[in-house]
Amino acid sequence: MAVRSVLKMGDPLLLQVAGPVTAFDTPELHALIADMFDTMTALDGAGIAAPQIGVSRRAVIFGIEKNPRYPQAEPVPTTVLINPVIEILTQETEDGWEGCLSVPGMRGVVSRATHLRYSGFDQYGKFFTREVRAFHARVVQHECDHLDGILYPMRIKDMRQFGYKDILFPEM
Repeated sequence: MAVRSVLKMGDPLLLQVAGPVTAFDTPELHALIADMFDTMTALDGAGIAAPQIGVSRRAVIFGIEKNPRYPQAEPVPTTVLINPVIEILTQETEDGWEGCLSVPGMRGVVSRATHLRYSGFDQYGKFFTREVRAFHARVVQHECDHLDGILYPMRIKDMRQFGYKDILFPEM
């Protein structure tokens, strides 16, 4: 389909709570999902949310096998997740570096739950649920935050652990 422009931090749409997807298996939804995959792939993202490309709907995609932006990351299955619900299954959290296509060139340390269950629908309206840990759980939380108008810098506790990637990691 098409690589779309990604909205950047500061755009008011990124701060809105996205509305639910109400119609599945439609040409419009399939086109949106295709554009999200094209955009994520072109920018080496691990995931992307519909609001990041200007569509205020509760749809995210994610998945990586090998990714130059996350060279140490474990594989995450390619997933379309619509109208997600997240259930945190532990109080244990882990700090980790995150980046975002809407905050280009920057990284920050964010604390995330290490174990969760998520459920929702695929683009055809089929319900599914998964229990996940570690990086997969981090990706789901990051992408679903976009649906609630939250960007990862809003979750950073220590601003000394936030900055430009080329300054923080000059060897990369």
